[in-house]
Amino acid sequence: MIKHTLLSVNDFRLRREKLFASLPDNSIAVFAANNEVTRSNDTEYLFCQDKNFYYLTGFNEPDALLVMVKSAQNSCYLFCREKDELQEVWHGRRIGQENAKADYGFDHAYTLADIEQMLPELINGKAALYYLQGANPSLDLQVASWLKQVKAGSRTGNKAPQTLVDAKPLLDDMRLFKSENELTIMRQVNVISGGAHQRAMEKSAVGKFEYQIEAEILHEFARHGARFAAYNSIVAGGDNANILHYTDNCEVLADNDLLLIDAGGELAGYAADITRTFPINGKFTDAQKAIYQLVLDSQIAAIEAIKPGCNFAHLNTLVGEILTTGLYDLGILQGDLAELINENACKKYFIHGLGHWLGLDVHDVGDYQANDKREQLRAFETGMVMTIEPGIYIPATDESVDAKWRGIGVRIEDNIAVTDQGHENLTVNAPKSVHDIEALMARS
Repeated sequence: MIKHTLLSVNDFRLRREKLFASLPDNSIAVFAANNEVTRSNDTEYLFCQDKNFYYLTGFNEPDALLVMVKSAQNSCYLFCREKDELQEVWHGRRIGQENAKADYGFDHAYTLADIEQMLPELINGKAALYYLQGANPSLDLQVASWLKQVKAGSRTGNKAPQTLVDAKPLLDDMRLFKSENELTIMRQVNVISGGAHQRAMEKSAVGKFEYQIEAEILHEFARHGARFAAYNSIVAGGDNANILHYTDNCEVLADNDLLLIDAGGELAGYAADITRTFPINGKFTDAQKAIYQLVLDSQIAAIEAIKPGCNFAHLNTLVGEILTTGLYDLGILQGDLAELINENACKKYFIHGLGHWLGLDVHDVGDYQANDKREQLRAFETGMVMTIEPGIYIPATDESVDAKWRGIGVRIEDNIAVTDQGHENLTVNAPKSVHDIEALMARS
């Protein structure tokens, strides 16, 4: 069992202080928590907090509101559910206003019923209002209502903000760079998730259902403290691997097929995102091994190139050349090799991006600085975390290739942090070489 690192109240306070430093004087910023979502009739989905709200507060109750007032003395207000013995008996304990201040470091805490009176008062006289525009339709409507109330009092001296600003760019850039405490959590959730991929390899067998392997993965997450999956797990046997976001996970595992698993746990809000592909019967066929090794070679080359100053555009060029050359050598792509490389012909079979930012969200926030050619030019910097996930997908219906290649889908994905010296692969315990996979499965 891993002894988990959790973020402290001070971690969240420092984030608010950093955001305050980016706000102009005499401004106000408003951030809303998520609401509970009905699953059916009187049952709800398990609650998942809005990631931006969580990033700034660490507060994990629905319906709350964070208000940050930038002035000579910066102040943070939290509006949240009040203590209620009857509701707590039925639905669980609430933090309440006193604990919100004592345990979460807010300057002021009020009930949800106080919002409609206090927000127009807090907004009045501010030069600028920051919020996540368009992210929460309910908040958009509330902001419009509050502004209307302030403007209605203009004859008595009320003054509404002249500037409404989307806070997303500020928070996106903050979240893109992980602190050492965040990296520690992401290392831990990678170890948990890597163990789950090991378990999947050990438990896979011809005749089992994909969902049975998914259950083994979720079991491994939970027993090591990652109670939730970071996203719906993809457990795709055979040709199902050629459906990129396959989550039905309902078919029987067949002999001589590969099993592609894209699954990661969530720990303290932070996601792992790992993909492994392996033979269900424990032994790669020659064709499977050839495709698999090509994908692995391209992934290793991309990871080795990661360092400050590099970018996704460079990695895409590198991987594109390796995959195109490899597919040409295997006879899957035909023509003039130089022309194929120039045309990035591998994209016929490598149909998604090479990677994405990773953090509180699986596809985490952060600008890639793509140009009009969709080249992602943002230079990597220390503290960024990304996935690297090349793949080759040859549908069973592709009659342009030899039958031995049809139905093979391979993706290999690790989580990489940029360091001062280069990079750190956080995905340390999920086997990915042909030898290591076959050796593990032979022992199970």
